Amino acid sequence: MIDLYTAATPNGFKISIALEEMELEYRVHHLDLMSAEQKLPDFLAINPNGRIPAIVDRDNDDFAVFESGAILLYLAEKSGKFIPSEPKKRSQVIQWLMFQMGGVGPMMGQANVFYRYFQEKIPAAIERYQNESRRLFEVMDAQLANNKYLAGDEYSIADMSTWPWVRTYDWSGVSIEGLPHLQRWVDELAERPACQKGIVTPPPSELSDEDRAKEIRKMVSQ
Repeated sequence: MIDLYTAATPNGFKISIALEEMELEYRVHHLDLMSAEQKLPDFLAINPNGRIPAIVDRDNDDFAVFESGAILLYLAEKSGKFIPSEPKKRSQVIQWLMFQMGGVGPMMGQANVFYRYFQEKIPAAIERYQNESRRLFEVMDAQLANNKYLAGDEYSIADMSTWPWVRTYDWSGVSIEGLPHLQRWVDELAERPACQKGIVTPPPSELSDEDRAKEIRKMVSQ
């Protein structure tokens, strides 16, 4: 049994998608980020950084893992799925996983903050993060022109890590127009049952976009 501590965010959805794809038994603990449940002592004992997601593997001496990329690697190795054993192919998956962790997530996250959440609009900051997100989309489009998935012809944890972010491009104010290979990949992954289940585990907020932005703005300003 895997205990998953999560919330309805792209980083959280990465892990629920992976658990569904790998067919691992798991139990969801939905943390209320607006109430700062991720900062409570019980959760900080699992993840000292106070961020979701995190897991506890009850079948491995209650071993805790935090950071979404590290969790994906751990689960792939535990299940023996979605990461190749051949060294070069394995490295390719890890490279594209790190591409998401170091690029796509942080840049889109900052685009969200400046475009959606800050009451004071700073055009230079908005432009900087939206442009960098678009540049990263173009890198992926070029890769996907000759590959079915990000790391080659096999679906992997690199795709699971990246898709929950890219699918929210509109929320970041970034277009994928003119990127047909990226659009194809987004649409194809959206048809996977595990992806469909993963992005509603836990369920997304029922707030309107405006109210959601207001709530997150409060959290960001704290």
